Amino acid sequence: MSRYFDHKVVWITGASSGIGEALVKELALHSSAKIILSSRNKTQLEAVAEKAGLDKSRFAVIPLDLEAYKKMPDIVEEAIEKFGKIDILINNAGLSQRSLAIDTDIEVDKRLMDVDFLGTVALTKAVLPYMISSGGGHIAVVTSLMGVFGSPLRSSYAAAKHALHGFFDSLRAELFTKKILVTLICPGFIQTNVSINAVTGNGSAQGTMDDATMKGMPADVFARKMLSVIERKKNQASIGGREIMGAYLKRFFPNLLAKIIRKAKVV
Repeated sequence: MSRYFDHKVVWITGASSGIGEALVKELALHSSAKIILSSRNKTQLEAVAEKAGLDKSRFAVIPLDLEAYKKMPDIVEEAIEKFGKIDILINNAGLSQRSLAIDTDIEVDKRLMDVDFLGTVALTKAVLPYMISSGGGHIAVVTSLMGVFGSPLRSSYAAAKHALHGFFDSLRAELFTKKILVTLICPGFIQTNVSINAVTGNGSAQGTMDDATMKGMPADVFARKMLSVIERKKNQASIGGREIMGAYLKRFFPNLLAKIIRKAKVV
């Protein structure tokens, strides 16, 4: 890791487990960054900070629920009070899906959009004025390969992730003169609890680990690759195993991808 994160304040959402926890550990070990950890579970966040060996002067815990997106301005004010600024915002929190579109209640569709799209957008928009006033910043967004192409059992999840790409591509262009960078990260299968927590058609959690997720890239390996992408200030990157070929097929051979995805093992 380069010195890009040193002396910066980095805010990570979804920091209580999985990718978020791995990012905290990497930054704690290989940088002097001050870290704000957020998710819904304060106790888990404090445990992550302790396991990462963070001194109390280097971290702050701020619980947030992306679904309560109207509260984001107040939460951002609280974050600013901790360290005086936000240099890098890593939008990592989110909710996945495991249900056929026809079997999914419309309220579940709405929840996925509220959490994965509106919550992330609301938090980002609340942070922007502070970044602009301090002369710049960097926004990273963990989307998904589902932000590039869709697959069975992910209809509204893919819709929310596609929406993130549209919003943040536009935002990148709008903020170019404000010295604010935007990086989109598209994970493939990563070894996290994403499939366990994924919602089914009636809104309940799936509660089981997908085989594809279990065999995916370890979260710590992913975190190192992701932080490298952010350091290099890339606009977008796909990270994972063979499944990331789907992004290239979508661009250059969309009809072939459509045939493959019908039979692909996505759980």
